[in-house]
Amino acid sequence: VREFHWELGRLMWDSVGMPRTKEGLAATRGKVAALREEFWQNVDVLGGSDELNQNLEFAGRVADCLELGELMCVDAWHRDESCGGHFREEYHTPEGEAQRDDERFTYVAAWEYTGDLSRPRLHRESLEFPNVHLAQRNYK
Repeated sequence: VREFHWELGRLMWDSVGMPRTKEGLAATRGKVAALREEFWQNVDVLGGSDELNQNLEFAGRVADCLELGELMCVDAWHRDESCGGHFREEYHTPEGEAQRDDERFTYVAAWEYTGDLSRPRLHRESLEFPNVHLAQRNYK
């Protein structure tokens, strides 16, 4: 279980962390899905139901993280912009700064499980900023 946890962490750090690309996110989603399938086919947690089993608890948490990791890839792939601390390499200003798209992405995203992990449903809640002017960041 620990090896799956480490592999997931490496995949997420390398492709879903701060710098991202659409191609890298799509490839990583496939790798996470394959890792999740391998996890469910090959993980064997020893112990019984009549005792505290921390290995089983950890395996359950890793299973949850595999699903969440795949969903993070979906959400990051969906947002065609750079925002916050995340930088989509294909979305930047001529000066190299993060390029936001406030017209299309000023909302909170919630993804619903539909019974099929490959087809989550997006729900949006609009964000409104009546007292704050949204502006492109510039760190130069």
